[in-house]
Amino acid sequence: MKANYLSATALLLVALSTNAAEPDYKQQIQIDADNLSSIKENVLTYHNNVIISQGSMKMKADQLEINASAGKGKEIYIASGRPVHYSQMMEGGKLVTAKANQMRYEPSSRTLTLSGDAELAQSGSIVKASIIRYNVEKQQLSADSNKTKRVTTIFTPEGNDNP
Repeated sequence: MKANYLSATALLLVALSTNAAEPDYKQQIQIDADNLSSIKENVLTYHNNVIISQGSMKMKADQLEINASAGKGKEIYIASGRPVHYSQMMEGGKLVTAKANQMRYEPSSRTLTLSGDAELAQSGSIVKASIIRYNVEKQQLSADSNKTKRVTTIFTPEGNDNP
């Protein structure tokens, strides 16, 4: 009896440690919302208090549309709100936060595209632009301006936590 208990405990610990080491993009995506208002062919639309979670990644929006017309594993998540909020704990304990009027998340390419008053912050530095494309796996970004908003980057000196 004691051997079975120890074996079960050991298996549970192995499962938990494996799950904890798994990157966010390999974990399940969970969606919570007040309403699922539209189910069209290959398109789901959620409204009000929408929360999308995948590992440490969290996104909060007013509305979420999931387009699965490209097939399983190639879904596109388009969140909108005033603004949409995003946060994710990266390797090494670095927190990345972002906000924009719209965010498009493509899990297959691990790309997050922020548009409309887009802002992304990491390690005390902030990038503001019309459009920001961020690869969550590689932690690489590119930013584009438009006629009314230029790309702005604010770097915080080392040892100073306020941007």
